[in-house]
This record gives sequence, structure tokens and C-alpha cells, in this order.
Amino acid sequence: MHLPLDDIRVIDLTVARAGPTCVRQLADWGADVIRVEPPPGQGGAAGQGGAAAAGVAGDSRDGCDFQQLHRNKRSLTLNLKAPGAHGVLMHLVDTADVLIENMRPGVKNRLSFDFDTVHARNPRLVYGSISGFGQDGPYAGRGGVDQIAQGMGGLMSVTGLPGTEPTRVGIPVSDLAAGLYLAIGVLVALHDRSRTGAGRWVQTSLLESMIAMMDFQAARWTIDHEVPAQAGNQHPTLVPMGCFASADGYVNIAGASGRLLRNLCEVVGLPGIPSDPRFSSVAGRSANRAELNALIAARLRTRTTAAWVEALNQAGVPCGPVYRMDEVFADPQVEHLAMTEPAEHPVLGRLDILRNAVRMTDAPATVRAASPEIGAHTDHVLAELGYAPADIDRLRAQGVI
Repeated sequence: MHLPLDDIRVIDLTVARAGPTCVRQLADWGADVIRVEPPPGQGGAAGQGGAAAAGVAGDSRDGCDFQQLHRNKRSLTLNLKAPGAHGVLMHLVDTADVLIENMRPGVKNRLSFDFDTVHARNPRLVYGSISGFGQDGPYAGRGGVDQIAQGMGGLMSVTGLPGTEPTRVGIPVSDLAAGLYLAIGVLVALHDRSRTGAGRWVQTSLLESMIAMMDFQAARWTIDHEVPAQAGNQHPTLVPMGCFASADGYVNIAGASGRLLRNLCEVVGLPGIPSDPRFSSVAGRSANRAELNALIAARLRTRTTAAWVEALNQAGVPCGPVYRMDEVFADPQVEHLAMTEPAEHPVLGRLDILRNAVRMTDAPATVRAASPEIGAHTDHVLAELGYAPADIDRLRAQGVI
């Protein structure tokens, strides 16, 4: 069975999380991804590989984070600062369809693998870049990390309980969003290349992606000129919708209007709420949010989460528990969805790795290989590029690979 992107070769020059997230999307669907990493003991380009690539797992490529980020790839060691390395990289560019990088804008210029240089060498190549704040502008030279983008993009201002300090969310939203947005852009550019024959430079940044992810919260300002505030675990604009305590945990409920509101109130034993003048309209429920939520919360505390989830879903009201991660993977629907796929690692053995969230008919598993050991494919990749064994030995002796 063929893989949807198995005719695409990708050069992976990414670090940290945003860039690898993009490349992972392409690798999952079969692209031949060659991850370029500095040889052991060599720093390579500023930020190339190393501890930054391992994320929360520290500097160990055996950690869970590295294994999650870099499955389905091949590893080529190349010290981009070494004399002779640029020639190797350009030979790789000659064979590639895509190059993805997320170093600071100045790094690729200093090391001569910027878009203009690469495009001149291979006009068909799609060049993808992620930066902290954009490739130009007053902040272009700054280093960007997820939490800074969460703050500057507005997410922290609307996260947390009302009146409390700004709060980051528990996952690297801007990193993940930037990676996903860039992957979409790269696929668009590849589709366009099939018609024009020319590659494009596809760009996003943590800041742009974070602002785009703000979606309706951003639109409340750009269109309605309203500054959104913190709403805690309740929906910012719809009432009642949010997280409530039960007798033994928490439950999320969405019953803000119409039939859903009527059914919610019937199940919790408050049938008069929809006709109460304080709560009979969207505006009234919003103005009296605290009072309405308090009434519902008092009833929800009388039964267990499981009881409410069963009763409300039977009544057609969207409702679900709030899980810890271990509980997530014990849920029967999650088990049915099979959100992990196994891969064999030469050191760690069998790993259960999160699969791609997208499924399609007649497609194989999206996890096919664990993250590679460093340089595991160096000799093989160089041989594919036409290097003889003696040439490979010379490059290794010179510290290029």
C-alpha cells in the first residue's frame, strides 16, 4: 500500500517543537523526511538539534517528548558550520521537494541556506519557515518561545478565573498551531507547484499562529471592539456552558439555549429556569450568569460525574467528565479510537506513540517507525546522493558528518 506523500522528500532542519510538529505531519503521511542533526559533541548551527530539540524530556533523545516528535524520520548528521557541510546540504537540496526550518531568521542567512540561495539551486523546492515573530519587522531578531507567544497573542489574558493573574494553558498552543499552520501551507504550495512548477517560501510565526488561534476571541476585538476578559471554566459568551463540580469530580456541560437548556434544567431538577424572566433570554442569562450558574452548580454537586454524564447525554445534552491523562486512555471511546500505535525502538523497545489525529480510508498506520538514533541513516543518505564510501569516510574525518 502506498503512502499519500511517499513521493515527497523533506529536509528537516527544525529544532524545539513548532518546526518538528510541522515535519511530523508530513512524515506521518509517508514523506521521506531526512532530519539533519549535528554530530555528537558538535553544536552545529545556533540552536540546531541538541537539548532544544528534546523539549520537556531534557537533552535525552530517549525521552518521551523526543520520541513523540520525531517518529517516521531518517537521521543524517551534518555540522552546518563545518567547511564542506554546505556542499552536502546543497546536494540534498537538489533531491528534495521541501525544506523546513525554524531557526532565527539570521541563522539561515549566515549559513547560506536561506530561501533565495535554496530557490536558486532548486526552484521547485517548497521552503517552509517558522519564527518567533516573523521573518522581518522590529521583533524579527528576537527568540520566541511558546509562553511568550501565548502572552503576546492574547491567550493568557482570557485564560484563568476572573480577576486572577494571566494564565498559560497547559500545552504549547502556539508551537503546535504554528507547526500545523505551516504544514497546511506547505501542502498548499506543493499542490500549486504541480501546476506552476515553482516552489514558494511558506512562512508563519508563533505570534501569528497564536493570534489566529484566538479566533472568535480576536474577532470580538477586531469586529465588535470588545476586549474579552477571563471567564474561567465557563464559556466566554454562552450561559450555562462550562465546568461544574459534581459529588466526586467535575463535569463539562453545554446547554446554553433552546432545547438543550430546557432538557438540562429538567434533568437537574430546575424546570422553571427557561421561563424565569432573569434567564429567559440570552442577554438575561449573560447578565445573571453568576446566579444561574450557582443554581445549576448546587444541583450538580448532589450526584456523581458518571451519573450526570449518563443522564444528560440520554437527554441529548452534551456532557462529559474531566479526566486526568490516565483516565483519558482508559475511556472506552478512546480505546475504540486507538489513539496510539506501536513502534519498536532499538534501545527502548516497544513504544506506544500517539497517532496522527486524522484518519482516512485505505491508509496505513501513521506511526511506522520510532525516532531514529542520531546519524542512523547518514551513510545510507549520502550514498543515495552519490557519495562513495571513501568520500563518506573523508567527511567523517573532517568533522562534517
